[in-house]
Amino acid sequence: MSLADKQLLVTGASGNLGRAVVAGLRRLGAKRVIAATRTPGKRQELAALGVEVREADFDRPETLQAAFRGVERLLLISTDSLHAPDMRIKQHRAAIQAAVVAGVEHIVYTSLPNAHPTEGPSIPDDHFWTEVALFESGLNWTILRNNLYAEVILRLAQFALKTGKLVSATQSQGRSYVTREDCARTAAAALLNSTGKAIYDVTGPASVTHEQIASVLSRLSGKSIQHLNVTPDEVEKGLVAAGISQFAARSVRELDEETSRGYQAIVTPTVTNLTGRVPMSVEDFLQRIAPALMG
Repeated sequence: MSLADKQLLVTGASGNLGRAVVAGLRRLGAKRVIAATRTPGKRQELAALGVEVREADFDRPETLQAAFRGVERLLLISTDSLHAPDMRIKQHRAAIQAAVVAGVEHIVYTSLPNAHPTEGPSIPDDHFWTEVALFESGLNWTILRNNLYAEVILRLAQFALKTGKLVSATQSQGRSYVTREDCARTAAAALLNSTGKAIYDVTGPASVTHEQIASVLSRLSGKSIQHLNVTPDEVEKGLVAAGISQFAARSVRELDEETSRGYQAIVTPTVTNLTGRVPMSVEDFLQRIAPALMG
């Protein structure tokens, strides 16, 4: 049996990345695709893709075992439960255990560049311990360490266009932003084709600093936009003052600190190697969405 004939399942299929992966699998010729979501009855757009839709609620492990029944290859998209410390680790461990019980052969997991343990709860810590759970599972796995989505720049750009300032605690270090579309194509290809055990950094074509982003935004908008380096404390306090939750603000701070240490600057050919297409650059991405952004 070819891998394309195996039963594939995508968790978080109602999210932006999950939907794109499901659609990509269908375009690549996958014949037996399952879209897993907490609300299967409300996801007609998934059923319209010609796939089976099953309930999978990460907070109810019994639904995971039922959803994974008969599945041979599984894409575990990291959850968005950033509102409570350690929540994601519990959810991911439950999913991996359910996959073992269900007899899943291979898990593809969406992680973070340089996942590592930290003293307190953090995004890198969540991904590190999830990766450890995969290592201990006895299953085959592919870890996709996705760099930050290029779409994240949109939030920064909206503020920058209003104030003329692009603020961060990245200390002028770069990020290899990658579009969600490129991540989805890479995840679909990995779910269809990857074997054994492998870790891939999924990046855009270049590491880009906030100074470079400010320069592109200035050129596209005709406004003068400058990057302002601030301290991590100032980033967190500024976001909280703007109405962002404390935990979300702390997460943004952590990512800026990761960037300032050079952890998100690595550039790899993973997207090209797995999909056959070069990933989109930050400049091309911003030019594509410029009309909506400027509007």
